[in-house]
Amino acid sequence: MNGALLVAGTSSDAGKSVLAAGLCRWLARQGVRVAPFKAQNMALNSAVTADGAEIGRAQAMQAAAAGVEPEAAMNPVLLKPGSETRSQVVLLGRAVAETGALDYQELKPMLAEAVAASIADLRRRFDVVICEGAGSPAEINLRHRDIANMGLARSADLPVIVVGDIDRGGILAAMYGTLAVLEPQDQRHIAGFVINKFRGDKRLLDPGLDMLKAMTGRPTLGVLPWRHDLWLDAEDSLDLDSRPRSALPPHGAASLRIAVVRLPRMSNITDVDPLAAEPGVIIDLATTPAQLDGADLVILPGTRATVSDLGWLRRSGLADAIADRAARGRPVLGICGGYQMLAGSIHDEVESRAGSVPGLGLLPVTVRFASAKTLARPAGSALGEDVSGYEIHHGVVTAGGGEPFLDGCAAGPVRGTTWHGIFENDGFRRAFLRDLAARAGRDFTPAPDVSFAAVREQRYDVLADMIEEHLDTGALAALINGGVPAGLPTVVSHLAMP
Repeated sequence: MNGALLVAGTSSDAGKSVLAAGLCRWLARQGVRVAPFKAQNMALNSAVTADGAEIGRAQAMQAAAAGVEPEAAMNPVLLKPGSETRSQVVLLGRAVAETGALDYQELKPMLAEAVAASIADLRRRFDVVICEGAGSPAEINLRHRDIANMGLARSADLPVIVVGDIDRGGILAAMYGTLAVLEPQDQRHIAGFVINKFRGDKRLLDPGLDMLKAMTGRPTLGVLPWRHDLWLDAEDSLDLDSRPRSALPPHGAASLRIAVVRLPRMSNITDVDPLAAEPGVIIDLATTPAQLDGADLVILPGTRATVSDLGWLRRSGLADAIADRAARGRPVLGICGGYQMLAGSIHDEVESRAGSVPGLGLLPVTVRFASAKTLARPAGSALGEDVSGYEIHHGVVTAGGGEPFLDGCAAGPVRGTTWHGIFENDGFRRAFLRDLAARAGRDFTPAPDVSFAAVREQRYDVLADMIEEHLDTGALAALINGGVPAGLPTVVSHLAMP
């Protein structure tokens, strides 16, 4: 099999990332060398490649599903929002600018060159490239400088399938409307539709799909069922609401409850996924002090806006609640930006430009933001176990006391580290939970055989199984091999295109 395919969506969170990952695993299981690609990604969750480049977490996940090493070419443009109006621009794995929505449009010609070179490079080195769009191609107000949806489809001559989330309602109108608002030269690339998150009797849906085909001349290539237990690495905090809340039954007599503070610009929340995979570990997201009551551990996760989110923490009353629990000897863990918040002082002329501000003062460390971003994949040991992780931060933390904890610091019940991904290390995760249970006085025993890598692999295989069972794989293969089908009709729109 040789070629490429673009997975677009009727909206954000329609299922593009999951479908692209499933297609990658489906192809990889057939011996096809496949690479994921997303021209432009806006996400607070990111990953570090082996050569120290930063890319969207979803593309790293899709690369894992494909069984290949993630690289910068798979996500040449990454936008990391730092406020409602400004984002950091990461180009080919390196931060190059801070920009607003309007200013960003002026960067598009330069970014388009990197996108075109990246997808061409991947197509030379891999049999198949599965591309993921951004947002929706129906955002026609942005079409003139689009580099991720129909702009990419046109420039790289890609066939496009459109996926939509039926659980939101209005799916047939969304499918038809996505096609109808496009200009004819864009419409010719849309080759079919995929329905996502269906539950119920499909026979009730079939007449609507027949009518959709009659109106558009395009088939629905399959209907993926709802799976409440299927969740992969989140793009950002918006994905968290669809995740399962219930914990697996405990391996021992008791459970552990971990409260994760849901910061406004929370990043790399995937750090807690391995904990959620442990039997008897309950993960709650907290936005009020009352939600910390009874938690055995509070985690302050990473953030793209340390100083701003620290202000929110104080205004919400969570800062006082965290300080109170630390004073009572209750465990607190800060990761990256969350670790920075635990410092005595923070000096930031880079991210927030707020100058010097007081931290929570729960660890004997100071933070100074550097203009250069640290991107690394460190390794070390803690609690008698080997640990590896990854770093993505501007804040440089200097310890003036306490005990070492990975690269960070521990003082009493409070720990902090700049390393993401530490709980993916099975031995360390179990040791950490045993230590937590002892501190909390819980009769909790970690399951001895949970492999988080195996849990992830199983999820990728479930996705591939769903594609084989519920999608027209013959039609998908024909699109990948044959490219844009000839003769697809144009749905007439009365909108005068510029």
